[in-house]
Amino acid sequence: MGLQRCEGRSHYKSEERCQRTSLAFYQAVRDQLPAWLLEDMRTMEAFHWEDDGQARTFSPSEALLYALVHDHRPYARHLLTRFSVVALDAPSRSFHCCCAALAAPHLALAVRYDRVAILKMILASLKGFPVEGERRGFLDRRGEACPHDADGGKTAVRLACDLLRPECLLLLLGHGACPYTADLAGDAPLDSVLRVIGREGQAPDSAEARGRRACLGYLLLFMPKLHYRLRQQLVLKPEQWQGLVGTEAFHWLAGVSPPSLFIKAMQTLVRSIPAERLDSLPGFLKPIDFPL
Repeated sequence: MGLQRCEGRSHYKSEERCQRTSLAFYQAVRDQLPAWLLEDMRTMEAFHWEDDGQARTFSPSEALLYALVHDHRPYARHLLTRFSVVALDAPSRSFHCCCAALAAPHLALAVRYDRVAILKMILASLKGFPVEGERRGFLDRRGEACPHDADGGKTAVRLACDLLRPECLLLLLGHGACPYTADLAGDAPLDSVLRVIGREGQAPDSAEARGRRACLGYLLLFMPKLHYRLRQQLVLKPEQWQGLVGTEAFHWLAGVSPPSLFIKAMQTLVRSIPAERLDSLPGFLKPIDFPL
């Protein structure tokens, strides 16, 4: 019995130490300490207390999640440069159950916190995947449903639509993310945007309304064919939806007529622009500035 109490006390102290060092690392990243110092901390301290009784350091993947939360761009660049796609591996479940439930937690966090600069670095690093299918699979992964996080089961594209992150959405689509992948409930990203647009009480000239129009426009530019669940609702309420999205866009979305020649030309033009230059599109090429 005495030995068991001693082991339990030792276990508690070790777990408590992991909590202290984990908090210290969190604060160091938050305070934007230099990347070399953060790497010394990451590789020399124990931050996890695992179920098997072992303590271990943070992985590059877990450190990158901290860099995303605190927008530590130099540290994110260091991790992605040194470790490439290994820095995008899934974190341990002992790190955070919600992060482990997300299929691509780094993409999800970049979108949620609107970390456009780090998202660019992540997307550029995907060239490190040896197989093209692996890169596309990473972009379009859906996580498992998590009771602690509503983002579970959604792709990064869907999350960008839900949170109205048009810059993130453009980068994801431009790097090959699929605009059609549905969530666990069967809704495509276009369904998500249209559901938000269809809600009453939205000020048409607000920043939120502009974000919705931009997300809708970017989706449509990367969707040569329209596949979504809400088409029937648009058909049943034509007057309402024409007022919300415009007559021309309504006819296209409802399947009444094909997209205009202008939109077809825009779709071709956007596909011809290198992905790394999409964020520098001139204003007249952005969906918020032209009629759908």
